[in-house]
Amino acid sequence: MIVTLLAGAGLLIWLYLLVGHGSFWRLAEHDRRFAPPGARASAIIHVVAIVPARDEAEVIADSLRSLLRQRFSGRLDIVLVDDESSDGTAEVARATAEQEGAPDRLAVLQGWPEQGWTGKLAAMNRGFVHVTSLPQRPDYVLFCDADIGFAPDLLERLAAGAEARGTVLASLMVKLRCESLAERWLVPAFIFFFQKLYPFSRVNDPESRVAAAAGGVMLVRPSALEQAGGLAQIRGALIDDCALGKLLKREGPIWLGLTDDAWSLRPYASYVDIERMVTRSAYAQLRYSPWRLAGAVAGMGLVYLAPPIIAFSGREASAFPALVAYLLMVQAYMPTLRFYGRSRIGAFALPIVAACYTWFTLLSAWRHGRGRGGAWKGRYQAP
Repeated sequence: MIVTLLAGAGLLIWLYLLVGHGSFWRLAEHDRRFAPPGARASAIIHVVAIVPARDEAEVIADSLRSLLRQRFSGRLDIVLVDDESSDGTAEVARATAEQEGAPDRLAVLQGWPEQGWTGKLAAMNRGFVHVTSLPQRPDYVLFCDADIGFAPDLLERLAAGAEARGTVLASLMVKLRCESLAERWLVPAFIFFFQKLYPFSRVNDPESRVAAAAGGVMLVRPSALEQAGGLAQIRGALIDDCALGKLLKREGPIWLGLTDDAWSLRPYASYVDIERMVTRSAYAQLRYSPWRLAGAVAGMGLVYLAPPIIAFSGREASAFPALVAYLLMVQAYMPTLRFYGRSRIGAFALPIVAACYTWFTLLSAWRHGRGRGGAWKGRYQAP
């Protein structure tokens, strides 16, 4: 009886996820549809990119070079906030700007930890305070990570779309690397789970309370951020991008979508590398609640593990609904695998991948309990 109930519950959940959860699995929200066809940014638009960087010497040259080479109708300047790097990140950045013939377009600031702030937000705020104190304030601020590469027309499309839609925040989920064995198996699922938590169509709906952003690329109207109280309002957030999305959705329309034209330069060569990325903030997503943790683990078991287990080991009465739930799960995951150039056959392994992410979440909670939560480049930032 219990097994039959579990199978039926799993089927109902997957029917809801496919039909009633914002069509998250279809990957319909893409930056190619953000700006009207043929739209271009105004020639008078001024954008300043704020790039927090901590020990990014290996990738910062490629990232800055792609920014400096943007085919942008307006003006783009860059502020790099060097967050106590020990590898010469600032020197590499300055040398790159010199090589590109654009030293006047790059300013390098020194960042430092601030009490009550997570490291990245403190660096972002250092850059934002500098930018908003300039005699000529920019129309937009582009918060972007130091390990992101940009196609030459990306900013043009993003700014044109922001102008056309009147957004206070437009952000892009950059395309993560999917080359190593660990990346091929685990990275597409990261995007799938993120979109399930925050269906992009609902994020982009002004009538919906769902709010999120992707921290790699976020185009923000400075006036809206100031009106919202500034970054100080979210200074302790580990998941800074979603916190910023929630803050700014109160001020006006926000938009979040996928892109093929911004990509991660940082490799995650092994399982351990991806584990560190996820465990940094997984428990923060649950608001550091043991009860939410228990619910999340139980939910992952019911939604991802129970259907295949029951389908292939249960009795006929429970096996059929469990098998249908499993096939719906596989179908939902296939578009994400296709987006990353992976074989759709891999969708049948989603329960195993989900088990890995469940373990990452438990590990995140355990590390938090040991005072090692929010670990990133030598800092433990979780409260």
